[in-house]
Amino acid sequence: MKRTVAVTGGTGFIGKHIIDNLLSRGLNVRALTRSSRNDPRSNITWIRGELEDLESLARFVDGANFVVHCAGQVRGRSEDIFAQCNVAGSLRVMQAAKESGSCERFLFMSSLAARYPELSWYANSKYIAEQHLVDMASGISLGIFRPTAVYGPGDKELKPLFSWLLRGILLRFSSIETRLSLLHVSDLAEAVSQWLTTEQPHTHPYELCDGAPNGYDWNRIQEIGASIRNSSVQLVGVPLPLLKLIANVSTLASYLIGKEPMLTRSKIRELTHPDWSASNKFLSKHINWSPKIDLEYALRNGLF
Repeated sequence: MKRTVAVTGGTGFIGKHIIDNLLSRGLNVRALTRSSRNDPRSNITWIRGELEDLESLARFVDGANFVVHCAGQVRGRSEDIFAQCNVAGSLRVMQAAKESGSCERFLFMSSLAARYPELSWYANSKYIAEQHLVDMASGISLGIFRPTAVYGPGDKELKPLFSWLLRGILLRFSSIETRLSLLHVSDLAEAVSQWLTTEQPHTHPYELCDGAPNGYDWNRIQEIGASIRNSSVQLVGVPLPLLKLIANVSTLASYLIGKEPMLTRSKIRELTHPDWSASNKFLSKHINWSPKIDLEYALRNGLF
C-alpha cells in the first residue's frame, strides 16, 4: 500500500520541488492550499485550508503517514508576524498530526538561521518552533532540517544576485571574510524524501548545504562567475548605512502597499552575520544522502 505524505507550503518555491520528488518516488501526496487548484497528477490531492484553521488541518493530515511542514513566514515587519506563522502555525500542524492517529513521522523545515536565534525575528521564530516541536513530538519521529540559503528554479531571492554575477557584477552584503553556504533545491527535496523513507531516522536538527569544502566566500563566488563568463566580475560592497536606509524605506513602503517587507533592520543582522558555514556530515551519516549540485555546476547549467 502506498504511503501518504501531507505537505504544507506546497505552492511555494521549496514545497513545489519537495512534492515533485515525493511523487517521483511513487508516494501519495496531500498538499495544503489557500485556493482551489486543479492538478492532472493522480497521486496528489490538494486540501483547501490554512494553518489558522484547525478543521482544515484535521482534513489535511487525516490518514497521512508522514507530515512535511514546509510552510513558513520569511517576510515581516514585526516579530509577532513571524511568531504567529512559524511558531503558532507549526504547533497547530503538529497537534493535528498527533490527533490524526496515523502520523508516524513529522519533518519540520527550519533554517540554518535558527543556529543564531538572536540575529533576527525570523531566526528566533524558527528556533522557538524547534524547541516546542521537540516537546510535543511524543509518539512521532521528529526531524528538523536546517538548510542554508536555498536556490534553484522558481527562486526569487537569490536569482537576481546570480543573474548579475553572470553579467559581471557581484553585490557583497557582508564582510569580505564572511563564510557562506548554499544548497540547490533539488538536493534539499531529495534529502526530504530520503529522510522519510529511511528505516530509523533520528530526531535532531540537521544542517544541509551543498558540501563545498569550507563553503564559499565572496571572492570564491566572484571567481566562479568570472570562470563561467570567461571575463572579469566586479565585486561591489554594499555599505551598511545604505542597507539600513533600504530597510527603512522597504518597511515604510510595506505599510503603503500592504505586503510584508523582505529587508528590515532585523533581517540585516542576519544578512551581515560573518559565519554561515554548514556541514552535511551528520545528516549524510544517518540517511545516506549527499548533495549533487554545487554552485558552479548550477550556474554553468542554468539551474537557478
